[in-house]
Amino acid sequence: MPTPISIIQFGLGGVGRALVQQVFATREAQARHGIALRYIAVADSAGAIVGERGLDESIVESAARLKERGGNLHEHEAGYFQQSLAALIDLAGQPQTVVVDTTAAEADSLLPAFDLALSRGYALVLANKKPLTASLETWQRLTGEGRAGYEATVGAGLPVISTLRHLLDTGDEVHRIEGVLSGTLGYLMSELQEGAAFGAAVRDAKARGWTEPDPRDDLSGMDVARKMLILARTLGYTGELEDVSVTPLYPASFAALSLDDFMARLDELDVDLAAQRDEAHGAGQRLRYAATIHPGNPDQPAQLRAGPTSVPTDSPLGALRGPDNLLAFYTSRYAARPLVVQGAGAGVEVTASALLGDILRLAHETR
Repeated sequence: MPTPISIIQFGLGGVGRALVQQVFATREAQARHGIALRYIAVADSAGAIVGERGLDESIVESAARLKERGGNLHEHEAGYFQQSLAALIDLAGQPQTVVVDTTAAEADSLLPAFDLALSRGYALVLANKKPLTASLETWQRLTGEGRAGYEATVGAGLPVISTLRHLLDTGDEVHRIEGVLSGTLGYLMSELQEGAAFGAAVRDAKARGWTEPDPRDDLSGMDVARKMLILARTLGYTGELEDVSVTPLYPASFAALSLDDFMARLDELDVDLAAQRDEAHGAGQRLRYAATIHPGNPDQPAQLRAGPTSVPTDSPLGALRGPDNLLAFYTSRYAARPLVVQGAGAGVEVTASALLGDILRLAHETR
């Protein structure tokens, strides 16, 4: 008889809905591993649906359709207004529960629920980077007991965290990590390399839906910084988000502009970015928005930097094209030729698959 594993899920956006589909589509595979995943609660920012003995698939699927149409869960016939995710955990949680966060909510709104879940022995699975990039104390609280999965926070569905853990668990020493951790910025750098004007490339990417509604959320580099901090903290780094050195792709004076003004003035950035590109090309290199992590040692402090960087043409980053994410791990065992993980670093299906993988792994470990 398969062991029932209960899921409480925060968020039914694109990733959350894809996860629902994957949970229901993998019933046979779950059974082969002696597990049966079941939803006992789903919630958005204002509403929730709870079924302590398990929600029927039809209810969860109808809730997902409601969210896809732009509705709220409190409008569902089985829904209600919820004002506290911690109260939801208290109401619905039970032994062998996994709490899944597919939102982009701020850490403060989630931590009481997460703390309660962990105190009761539940597991956490996150696609949301914000709780893990809050204070070091918060990171240690959430991950310290080994019941938090966060593969989806870096590289979407790419096996980035699991690869790093494998290196560490098998006694390898990581000397440096280099990567492109934003598909949007990877695409823009590729377009720039091909001769496109930076402003035109940003407008094109926004029109295609490849940037955030405000492209500055991508161009600031802060999403890259959060991913870097999660990787570094997995390595044992004890710094904070403000310790990550990030160079945005726009000047500080552009931060206060309205979105319309920012988009109208994008062309002012063309000359500087083209000059950086040409300087890299003149040195036989290529310009990338690169993330570099030096874990540090007793003689040198750790360094985390992200920004436009000239890289050798024949390096993994130099050969990268388009919107893929890429991580190159330089270690004692992979010194001359790094261990490279590359592929689609965004997309609801691949991100959901990383969440599902963490759910299954934690379910095996806790049952």
